[in-house]
Amino acid sequence: MSESSLVVKPRITWAALSGAVLLSQCDVDTYRASGPGGQKRNKTSSAVRLRHAPTGIIVIAEESRSQHANKAKALVRLQHALYLHYRDPLPAEALTPDSLARHPEFAPARDGAGRLHLGVKDVRFWPAVGIVLDVLQATAGQVSTAAELLGTSTANLIDFLQTDPKLWQEVNHLRTEFGRKGLKIGV
Repeated sequence: MSESSLVVKPRITWAALSGAVLLSQCDVDTYRASGPGGQKRNKTSSAVRLRHAPTGIIVIAEESRSQHANKAKALVRLQHALYLHYRDPLPAEALTPDSLARHPEFAPARDGAGRLHLGVKDVRFWPAVGIVLDVLQATAGQVSTAAELLGTSTANLIDFLQTDPKLWQEVNHLRTEFGRKGLKIGV
């Protein structure tokens, strides 16, 4: 499927779907995974590849010997990938600290002082990631400007971005698209 034939809708359209509905929109492939894992690993088609037809995002899970467990893991990875790779352009009027502080995907992620202190297992983490990346896109990858708009410090935003390696990788990919240097761990 070409990128031009993909359905372009706001990210929340996909992110708000239940797992069952999201899975129904996917092409599901099962295959035999290679590598370590015992005698049974190479005898069953337990690895799962999901391709979300409307967005073109592809995720895999092959670490379990259970196809059911791998399908569940792949579905979670798809939900995370929607926040990581699917940008929603923010209108100019939404790019203010007050507006972003009230954004329904970002407001629950902030503490009373406006800081971001979430782990990847917190249900508020991935929606906040989507908004943070949208703001970084809107600011051409400028972390300090994005932090100011998000109502937090640059150090707090960088700490938040370092929480997940795939998030960190996506931030650096976004920055290089705008001709900026990648951020280094421990900045």
